[in-house]
Amino acid sequence: MNTPRILLAAGASGSGKTLITCGILQALVNRGLQVSSFKCGPDYIDPMFHSRVIGTRSANLDTFFTTEECTRYLLGRNAMGSDISVMEGVMGYYDGVGGMTTRASAYDLACVTDTPAVLIVNSRGMSVSLAAYIKGFLEYRADSRIRGVIFNRMSPMLYPRMKKLVEEELGVTVLGYVPEVKDCVIESRHLGLVLPEEIDGLRERLNQLAQVLEETLDMEKLLELARTAPGLPDVSFANPASAYRLSEPVRVGVAADEAFCFIYKDNLRLLEKMGAQLVYISPLHDGQLPEDLDGLLLYGGYPELHAHVLEENRSMRRSVQLALDDGMACMAECGGFMYLHEEMEDMDGIGHRMAGVIKGRAYRTERLSRFGYITLESKAGDIFGKIPAHEFHYFDSTDCGKDFHASKPESTRGWDCMHRTDRMLAGFPHLYYYGNPEIPRWFLENCLAYKRCRYEKNSVQKKM
Repeated sequence: MNTPRILLAAGASGSGKTLITCGILQALVNRGLQVSSFKCGPDYIDPMFHSRVIGTRSANLDTFFTTEECTRYLLGRNAMGSDISVMEGVMGYYDGVGGMTTRASAYDLACVTDTPAVLIVNSRGMSVSLAAYIKGFLEYRADSRIRGVIFNRMSPMLYPRMKKLVEEELGVTVLGYVPEVKDCVIESRHLGLVLPEEIDGLRERLNQLAQVLEETLDMEKLLELARTAPGLPDVSFANPASAYRLSEPVRVGVAADEAFCFIYKDNLRLLEKMGAQLVYISPLHDGQLPEDLDGLLLYGGYPELHAHVLEENRSMRRSVQLALDDGMACMAECGGFMYLHEEMEDMDGIGHRMAGVIKGRAYRTERLSRFGYITLESKAGDIFGKIPAHEFHYFDSTDCGKDFHASKPESTRGWDCMHRTDRMLAGFPHLYYYGNPEIPRWFLENCLAYKRCRYEKNSVQKKM
């Protein structure tokens, strides 16, 4: 499968790769190209900028969550029909799991997908030293995959000299530079970047940046580099996650609004392939759950920023509590898990009533409570086996659950977490379903069991 592609990486976080990736994506879209974009790692927010603002098809690629074969499958499937695919790296190019490995790094993704990488170099305060800096990244691994360089925050006067020096001494193609563009800064908050819809005039800013990049980057050479990527294996690869399908469809409510927005698109696509009919709901704005739901998904987001409105929506809180008390299947993670508590603090530490399913209090901490990749194992030792997951939150709970054990990779650290009942799985960890297809299968089978149970109850009531 012919899939032109590049990976945009950097030497460290804060080098400007998200902004430059968005600018390049916007420039490609403005050229009329069909563009797909990917984020390396578990991040939710960067793909929102790619898809909601620029209009590219966006997804995550994470070699901690999925096998090499599955990662290539997901790339090929999500890139199908694109003129070019652009991957955005994570942290520093070689930074991977445990802080001491390259596993799940941008470099690892470049190797697994056989993708040429472009190193974005924060050039502020350097000139000739840039050559030494770049040389280190090129030579740290013999197969670095780095085929191009972009200088960020460089003056137009210095650029021609640095391009000549780096190309002559290092033999790597310099694809251009990005000057200081002060009007195109993307702000941050406690979980990363602010959401796209919160930035005034974002589309205009990105179009302005795209115009700058058309002048300062060699977009033709960038496209040529993307076309050097070899073809991908046949995307008809029989991923185990894709083989399962329910005997009949179920209706699953998916919380999706300003408070609950950390959603992996591939999770939803997999649920649909397995037989779920997705119904989007808003715990913020809707009065109650729709009728005839068989299951409920409460993903993460920023409920702490909307705690007052969530509390004021008493009818929805009551609707969720009654549905789960009745046995409706539910999976809740991070912010969705916090919503299920009896009480949740907002950003000022003020408590607000929530759905009351978890008998405890979700409270704010001053630092990341638990952060990074983990492997979950059910303490019941059942069908799930090992589950790759991820945590990232400034909140904690008086009752995190004890039905699973979380282990940090490349570490001896671990802790008990998560609640599991016959039909509910809830806790702080974020799950990527292709990492362990037994999770969505278990959930949907419980949705079906609840659907049949509800049908039987209704039949009995009608007879009475």
